[in-house]
Amino acid sequence: MTTARSLVKRGKRYQDIAKLVEYGRTYLPEEAIDLVKQTARTTVDETVECHIRTNADPRHADQLIRSVVMLPHGSGKTRTVLAFVQGEAEAIARDAGVDYIGDEETIARIEKNGWVEFDVSIATPDMMGRIGRLGRILGRRGLMPNPRTGTVVQVKDLPRAIQEAKGGRLEFRMDRSANIHCSIGKASFSTQALLENLTALLDAVSQARPDGVKGQLYQGIHLATSMGPGVKLDLTRALSLKLA
Repeated sequence: MTTARSLVKRGKRYQDIAKLVEYGRTYLPEEAIDLVKQTARTTVDETVECHIRTNADPRHADQLIRSVVMLPHGSGKTRTVLAFVQGEAEAIARDAGVDYIGDEETIARIEKNGWVEFDVSIATPDMMGRIGRLGRILGRRGLMPNPRTGTVVQVKDLPRAIQEAKGGRLEFRMDRSANIHCSIGKASFSTQALLENLTALLDAVSQARPDGVKGQLYQGIHLATSMGPGVKLDLTRALSLKLA
């Protein structure tokens, strides 16, 4: 949240829009979204981000949170997808609109040059043995195909997986501070669209709750544009949101 001290360190534009946010107040989800949209005053269509502080302990493997969410209104960004496939699967992936094919040449490019100019990678099961060595490069960037996040799929499921990855399907994971950061759309989206995307995200995080986490999972939820101040949500009202 914005404080008087942080205002001194920020530029004039940030100081002006931060005054719209009442320090110490929690906002109803709809109010928070409307306010966040007001703070988006740059010439670009700013991303609206959701920042979740959890009660999980990242030091314990049984408390790590990682999953995916399908945003009903998309993220507002067309994502670049690479598919690690071979044989007939290559033609299927190309027909589905994949941006890059992860063939041997591409695998070598990633391994030797650290090339990672894509947002999502998908693989068929027969390719996992061949790309295992890429884990040290792709893993720390969240780009390694993983059955848990639905990015290791059968050949027949490639078209669906590619289209979902290019649309509203986003992976989220808890960081070392037990926080989750995820885009829920663009400032140009309607309040209702952002509200429904937010609801989908919170529902996905709740469903991904590990058994090792005791007590209340959520400690705080903030919304913000990529260049704006945070707006704190009323936890009770935010967690009562339901998918239609």
